[in-house]
Amino acid sequence: MASTAGSADRIARRQVDKFDERRRQLADAALLTLSELGYARTSLREIAQHSGFSHGVLHYYFRDKVDLITHGVRRYKAHCVERYDGIVAPAGDPSELLARVCDALVGTLDQDAVLHRLWYDLRTQSLFEESFRADVAEIDDSLERMIWRTVQAYAELLETVPTCTPSFAYATVDGLFQQALLRHLAGAPGALDGLRDGLRRQLPTLVA
Repeated sequence: MASTAGSADRIARRQVDKFDERRRQLADAALLTLSELGYARTSLREIAQHSGFSHGVLHYYFRDKVDLITHGVRRYKAHCVERYDGIVAPAGDPSELLARVCDALVGTLDQDAVLHRLWYDLRTQSLFEESFRADVAEIDDSLERMIWRTVQAYAELLETVPTCTPSFAYATVDGLFQQALLRHLAGAPGALDGLRDGLRRQLPTLVA
């Protein structure tokens, strides 16, 4: 009996794993369409048409468009945080850490501008749609913690302490990033250099 129960558990786990993996694949495929068209202009049917999957398949794996979008954005931002943490530690000195941070944020802005645009679109929509708020708040918290770890690491290398709160540090960096994104998407020359310069100037002000 124990062997039979164990086999049933393994089968059930494999089925759950397959279902979750399929959701990941579908969400990743839909992100590009969503990032190009934006939340308001994209229906689940349009996502299906552009991503190569049937409308029925998307409905089977996701309750609605909100479920699909938040799942995809959550996965992308989690990947950003994981990649960013690898950049932050270990660093040999404050200038090296500052250079790494600038390179990471400028690089992701340049390479994934439309995906970041989708994130800001989703965050704005959460002001109007309650169904988004819990997921957006969770993603926002993870990004705030990511920036705060950077500030703490920078302060430690300088043998000092931060002079601000985590939310202030996040607002500073996020504000610089969003402004640079707007300029970059508008084709403004110097948007990336402006972000790098802003980060170099502002991050040191967050520590004593």
